[in-house]
Amino acid sequence: MIELTKKITDTAALEKIDPARLKTLSLPLDARIKSRQKVQLTSGEGVGLFLERGTLLRGGDVLTNADGLLVKVLAANETVSTIVCSDALMLTKVAYHLGNRHVPLQIETGFVRYQHDHVLDDMVRQLPGADTCVDVQVEQAPFEPEAGAYQQGGGHSHGHAHSHSHEKPHSHTHSH
Repeated sequence: MIELTKKITDTAALEKIDPARLKTLSLPLDARIKSRQKVQLTSGEGVGLFLERGTLLRGGDVLTNADGLLVKVLAANETVSTIVCSDALMLTKVAYHLGNRHVPLQIETGFVRYQHDHVLDDMVRQLPGADTCVDVQVEQAPFEPEAGAYQQGGGHSHGHAHSHSHEKPHSHTHSH
């Protein structure tokens, strides 16, 4: 099996690569956050990823191995919810409420996108003022969320397939 062991980060080296030499690997986000796994190139060849722990792959990244094989990563289409809104303030409110739930977001001019979740879709539709300009579109599209503060340098990273509580303690009591 072919082993891909390194992400090329040297910009000058990337600019010198002949695109004709590149094989391709199309992966959804959940696979692009795993540094050790078996996958298939677009051509059908099996490869193993043996990357540095915490490596986050983005569409356009190039991987290599000791033999000089070059593989370009593509962000695969996956089921996402795209929130389109021409009102910048309302779109900011949508992003705030989704971010408050620790949802990885792709933020672009005029829209935000997240991995599809019908509960979140309903929450967005029910935000005050959303009925005037918010359009929730469930579609197949590449998902490239913002890198978290800890991922900017390519170091620490973790997936979002876990659950944990962020409840804040409070001092009053509840009667039931």
